[in-house]
Amino acid sequence: MPPAPAPVPPCAPAMPRGLVALAVLGVGLGVASPALAGLTICNQTLEMANVAVGRPESGQFQTRGWWKIGPNQCAEVIRERLDARFVYVFAMDVFGKELLHGSVPLCIGTARFTIRGQEDCALRGHVAARFIEVDTEAAPEWTMFLAAPDG
Repeated sequence: MPPAPAPVPPCAPAMPRGLVALAVLGVGLGVASPALAGLTICNQTLEMANVAVGRPESGQFQTRGWWKIGPNQCAEVIRERLDARFVYVFAMDVFGKELLHGSVPLCIGTARFTIRGQEDCALRGHVAARFIEVDTEAAPEWTMFLAAPDG
């Protein structure tokens, strides 16, 4: 015959429901994870936005793209802390219409790209585009919003 099961110890007194809710809420609030994004771009237009970013990196200028950001969506386009005060952003819709009207000439590619250097775009097989300069005020992380033009 198998041995008898061990006796079950008495249960702890039940915690009032309000305290259980506070305990669960406290766990969610008590552990704050550090933000990973250095630059987040949120699309507040009604268009799908194709976004490219430029910044100084490893001693020279570099542009990267493409991030596809749907209407009312955000994307982390730079995941590490920002180390330069200015970043540069270019955005266009799926038809190639520019969503931002910048003045800083930088290079972009027609497919996913990373381009080092900012001169002679066409001679190097890239497309020249005009990026806007975003002043992050030297903050380690920044969120930018693409908004529909007025009117």
